Amino acid sequence: MRHVIFGGDGFVGRHLAPKLAADGETVVVADIVKSDLPHYRSMRFVTCDVTDPVSVAAVGLRTDDIVYNLSAKMLSPIQVRAKRHDFFFPVNFHGTENIIQAMDRAGAQRLVHYTTDMIYGHTVMLPMTEDHPVAPLGEYGLSKLKTEELAAEWRKRGMSISLFRPRLIIGPGRLGILEKLFKLIDWNLPVPMIGSGRNPYQFISVFDCAEAARAAWKAGVPNEAYNLGSLNPPPVKKLLGDLIRHAGSKSILLPTPGWAVKRTLDLLDWLNMPIMDPEQYLIADEECVLDVSKAERQLGWVPQYRDEDMLIAAYNEYRAKMDGHAVATRQVPAE
Repeated sequence: MRHVIFGGDGFVGRHLAPKLAADGETVVVADIVKSDLPHYRSMRFVTCDVTDPVSVAAVGLRTDDIVYNLSAKMLSPIQVRAKRHDFFFPVNFHGTENIIQAMDRAGAQRLVHYTTDMIYGHTVMLPMTEDHPVAPLGEYGLSKLKTEELAAEWRKRGMSISLFRPRLIIGPGRLGILEKLFKLIDWNLPVPMIGSGRNPYQFISVFDCAEAARAAWKAGVPNEAYNLGSLNPPPVKKLLGDLIRHAGSKSILLPTPGWAVKRTLDLLDWLNMPIMDPEQYLIADEECVLDVSKAERQLGWVPQYRDEDMLIAAYNEYRAKMDGHAVATRQVPAE
């Protein structure tokens, strides 16, 4: 049996691949780029563009392979409205379609696939379990929801597909929208919050994400969807306040009327001058906390990393980079 990881050079894949290799498994990484990562010395790498069916077929899937789809276009860099569909769908939806069709031709029946919590849209009920209504607020979430619908079709044909819906994934090598926050703190400028900051904000560590994929394999790739997020996320005010104190910054937190900020950001978006993607700011003052107990019950997976620690670690890496110290990981955009 082999573990074939599409998008395996990306943020989660670069942690999953060595984890599986440490288990004594044969790993194949398929991606459009190849970074200078030490584990490639002991595993096969195949250059692959998931938007090209011929390129996907060239990976050479086998019947007994377990396949992981981590390939994705994310919410960073920010796209103007007119370009969002053509930015997200070729990789997120059609790439997934190409991978599943290649699996079908090879007789491979097991897929671990990452979507996003942004398929849910606005918070309708708490806790946000996997049964929460789905109503994505933009093309990114929609492209991911369509892959879940695709998975449902192929499950009926006999495939086993585990779906993961992670919150914002952070860890070494990923900054994205966080870089704007870190600059404000470094410059001792006010840090505006959308709303009062009393709502919690939940992350998920890249290490916990990779472990979830491994847990799905160990559990036999259940035909289920699983939320991925941290435990006990703190309020935004505490999360950012702790970071400001850690940085020794003079920044202050600035609460704002959430509705007014969102309408302003809507206007900028319509003028094709987006500062944030609507899928990010429209829920920024809501309680978007995922219930992750299903993954614990069925996979034995429990997140190990706290939001506070992950954010401070991301800031420390940013600070080291700004100070001219070597950063071992290639920067990968955040959702």
